[in-house]
Amino acid sequence: MSESTLSVAAIEKGTVIDHIPVGQAMRLVLLLKLADHAKPVTLGLNLPSRSMGFKDLIKVEGLTLSEEEAALVAIFAPQASINVIDNFKLRKKFKAAVPSEVKNLLACPSEKCITRHEGVLTRFRVYPKTLKLECIYCERTYSQNSL
Repeated sequence: MSESTLSVAAIEKGTVIDHIPVGQAMRLVLLLKLADHAKPVTLGLNLPSRSMGFKDLIKVEGLTLSEEEAALVAIFAPQASINVIDNFKLRKKFKAAVPSEVKNLLACPSEKCITRHEGVLTRFRVYPKTLKLECIYCERTYSQNSL
């Protein structure tokens, strides 16, 4: 097998989410509504990584993640690094902290939950060590992969 070169275009201004576990980038694209973003979004799946073996990657031109969006990244890709790019240069690099609570960003899977029928905004308590989320209303607990 020949060695290949990986080439992903640089972005002028925006955000790069790197070191995403394989299979989680698509989930983040949906949760962050990146398909609706008006500027280029580059998605790399199953890319080789020295530290992880393989990883996913997301580059978004013209977007800086809000604290809430960074919290979602932390829940679904806790080891991911978030890189803020300006004028083609790395300006800030950080790992988002897993939040203690998530409000109105995820839907409760329980059909019996009040948030599904009464127009109540969702709220989940987050357990950082296990990455389990508990709905404040129906008190059901979910893994991040079941949301």
